[in-house]
Amino acid sequence: MLSNKRTIITGGTDGIGFGIAKAFAENNASVFLIARDEENLKKSAATLSQFDVEVHVLSADLSNISTIKKTTQDILNIWPEVDVLVNNAGIARFNPFTETNEEELDLHLNLNVKAPYILTQQLFDALAARKGSVINISSYFSHRMLPGRPSTAYSLSKGAMDAFTKSLAYEAGQRGVRVNAIAPGTVNTPLVQANINRLTDEGKTKFDEMIGTIYPLGRIGEPDDISGATVFLASDQARWITGAILAVDGGLTTN
Repeated sequence: MLSNKRTIITGGTDGIGFGIAKAFAENNASVFLIARDEENLKKSAATLSQFDVEVHVLSADLSNISTIKKTTQDILNIWPEVDVLVNNAGIARFNPFTETNEEELDLHLNLNVKAPYILTQQLFDALAARKGSVINISSYFSHRMLPGRPSTAYSLSKGAMDAFTKSLAYEAGQRGVRVNAIAPGTVNTPLVQANINRLTDEGKTKFDEMIGTIYPLGRIGEPDDISGATVFLASDQARWITGAILAVDGGLTTN
């Protein structure tokens, strides 16, 4: 489905990002992973090598905006043209509005908004050369809040991602580049599992009850639930889809 497509995935070594990387490799795409942890990058590359596709890795801290141009040049030195960019790397901290300091706000804006904006901008000509596709990983938190999860900084950044997706799609179509976003519900990633494990037995029971109540499909998602949708949006089957924000959330945002 994605044979020989050159795909860059940020935050691609665990959780949703690695699920996407694995799905792309299974569908014969070449994969370029960007993440901070060099050891995790090596492990991810070793796992993906079983699919007999081209795999590259690059260690970079995208929250440090000043490094993005160099990061981009390192990519372009290997791939002058790119088919797919998945802007997945991000941060989510849930602190009350009155307790969110400027440093924490800047961290969300830098990694969740500025980094994908500048990275996409730097790679835009490379994407246009192949009539490529940008897929942004957003969140239901851009417009749907949950009790006990104060999210002003995170929601602000994901709302910006949604607006970026639509506005760039409007401009980029003239160059043949499609731009879409996926807005996942809660997904069973190592971070989410760690948060669940920290709950008391009573807390875990309440969490399970909440999931059964607010998710029509009765469960949280798995990385494979997101990766399948990402493969579709990157494929030629989605060639007339741009500017879409696809809710992959088990029905959460229906209520």
